[in-house]
Amino acid sequence: MAPSARRPLASDVVTPKREAIDRHPHLAETQPPGWVRVDLHSHTMWSGDSTTTPDELVEAVEASGLDVVAITDHNATKGAEDLAGQLPCRVIIGEEVKTHVGEIIGLFLQERIPFGLPPVEVAERIRAQGSVVYIPHPFDPLRNNLAEAALEELCDRGLVDALEGINGKTSLDSLNRRAVEFATGRGLAVGAGSDAHVPDALGAAYVEMPDFPDDDPEAFLASLRRGRIVGHHFDAPRRWRPRIVPSTSTG
Repeated sequence: MAPSARRPLASDVVTPKREAIDRHPHLAETQPPGWVRVDLHSHTMWSGDSTTTPDELVEAVEASGLDVVAITDHNATKGAEDLAGQLPCRVIIGEEVKTHVGEIIGLFLQERIPFGLPPVEVAERIRAQGSVVYIPHPFDPLRNNLAEAALEELCDRGLVDALEGINGKTSLDSLNRRAVEFATGRGLAVGAGSDAHVPDALGAAYVEMPDFPDDDPEAFLASLRRGRIVGHHFDAPRRWRPRIVPSTSTG
């Protein structure tokens, strides 16, 4: 399996900071002992449409107190691979893959999947890596959602593991509710993610779930099914600050 950050020790537990709680009040809520907060959908500067630098991501994780963050850059895994082990949380290596009819996320990836492939091939390539097929913002047309016919086909083929029940950038609660209802009706796990493209968005949405072994997708899915999705809509603009954005070129 692809590398992840080391498992934090009890002494590493970070309490969410006031600045993050002011943005995302649910961060102040307590969770059961032995549970972790997992953001299943986030972006960094490797996405192209996000300018979040590694330093900013470190600050955002420290502020939010998240335990696990899935870095799911658009059509790229290099950011997640580079940051695994560098953040004050565990990292799931993911990718938000663009197809001609919308986006599909792979979680626990070992290698990047090319964009532009048909949805079935993308899902099959994710599964071939022993990884998790996660459908983001399934009914939100403003978020490049996967076309419903394609989603139905993937489900009929048994190629979907989980749907995103809360997307932090989806403004209509009805769309999130529809996602939860669809997942429940299909017997799929339900996840949540901030879809953060700016640092302040981290913590907007996540899953509270029993802890799971690193790099074990099956255990992760079993834990996800026991979890609770938490979050709200947050799409505030980036706060201006001077910063240096490193090159993402691989040379």
